[in-house]
Amino acid sequence: MTSFAPDSIVLNRKLPLWYQVSQSLRASILGRSPRDPLRLPTEEQLAEHYGVSVLTMRQALKELEDEGLISRHRRRGTFIEPDVRRGTPVRLLGSVDAIVAQQSGMTAELLDHGTVPVTGELTEYFPDLAEVAAYHRLRSDEQTGEPTNHARNHVRPELAERIDPEDLTRRPMTKVLRDVAGADISRITDTVEARLADPETARLLQVPLLSPILHYTGVTYDTAGRVLDLAVIHYRGDRFSFTVTLDAT
Repeated sequence: MTSFAPDSIVLNRKLPLWYQVSQSLRASILGRSPRDPLRLPTEEQLAEHYGVSVLTMRQALKELEDEGLISRHRRRGTFIEPDVRRGTPVRLLGSVDAIVAQQSGMTAELLDHGTVPVTGELTEYFPDLAEVAAYHRLRSDEQTGEPTNHARNHVRPELAERIDPEDLTRRPMTKVLRDVAGADISRITDTVEARLADPETARLLQVPLLSPILHYTGVTYDTAGRVLDLAVIHYRGDRFSFTVTLDAT
């Protein structure tokens, strides 16, 4: 039986290895094609793939098993759960692969895209530009079709030229920027605050006006300190929780 092939990552030695591996594998699982096999490679094969010990790989798999993404069967192997419910929780974590993991697992509809002038608050993030590319997407639970969040991204024009808008219906923006547009991502800052749903958000997320929502702002920087992407996402407050994991070392 052919095994599922996860993506590769470059590990950050300042973060727990098992955690980075679990989140990278999580992103691969949630972003898989329906045609991909459900069986995972063996612990030994996965450990070699990620360049970690079998013990570290075992700990990573335990995290995914506890989340309900995989099931492990003695003598048969480890399998992806085909009907797992996706989309929660959203986690604010310490690597680009973890950010990709948190964005995976939802279907996305591209509502509109084009260029907008850099005015107002955009000038704080793109002071050197006259206009940026803008993308507006509505993301939904794959199983129920229920809207879960809507996202607005503002991206530097030179990166937008390399993006096929169709990619954004299948892949998270961070993954498209890094793997398709070739962006040199250095860091991502995340800010989350509680707000009340305005008329547009209430309509898109199918919640009552003034319902609690989670307002997320993510700013992606390159190694020169320039902003590559400004993401503003409104999450349904009844569908998401945010967990921050701090490394004590």
